[in-house]
Amino acid sequence: MTVADLARRFVIELPAWVADELTDVPDVLPTHEDRMALVHRLAARNFVEGNGGPFAAIVVERETGRIVSVGVNVVLASGVSAAHAEVVALGTAQARVGTWDLGGTGVPPHELVVNWRPCVQCYGATLWSGVTSLVVAGSGPELEEITSFDEGPMVADWAEQFEARGISVLDGVLREQAIAVFRDYAAHAAAGNALVYNARGSA
Repeated sequence: MTVADLARRFVIELPAWVADELTDVPDVLPTHEDRMALVHRLAARNFVEGNGGPFAAIVVERETGRIVSVGVNVVLASGVSAAHAEVVALGTAQARVGTWDLGGTGVPPHELVVNWRPCVQCYGATLWSGVTSLVVAGSGPELEEITSFDEGPMVADWAEQFEARGISVLDGVLREQAIAVFRDYAAHAAAGNALVYNARGSA
């Protein structure tokens, strides 16, 4: 391989099945439970389809609940380690809104809804995205314990750091449903039907 062979681009895109999954979903999800239920639904299908781990996220207009974007983990489908659900949801939201700042002037406040606390990569992506609120199903050790994914060295005061930057945090929305999806994934992986992709092994 020579310098002439350098890649000029990479692509992260939603799998085709997502459009089918959204056919009966309303444009507006008024409650946090409505929003998280969609996230769990997408996460539960994602690993079965072989795109990546049991992770999904959506971005909505914070006050109205209008869906702006959805994301699922497509690390395996794209071959890009950064292609986590939050990155996909935030990136497609920014593309749709037309700005990197989802909380900027003239833009309605946006909310990111995820089926667990973001990993260290997505923590940074969320901080810089401009969203004004983060909703998670849970934030404890269960995700790593059940799935064996390495979420990285998260700071203990992660939620306070969000709050200090004007991003409110709501934790514990439909928590048990998230854990059920993780357990289904673990059984799927144990049967040899999924890959737990920790590049250097779990810490």
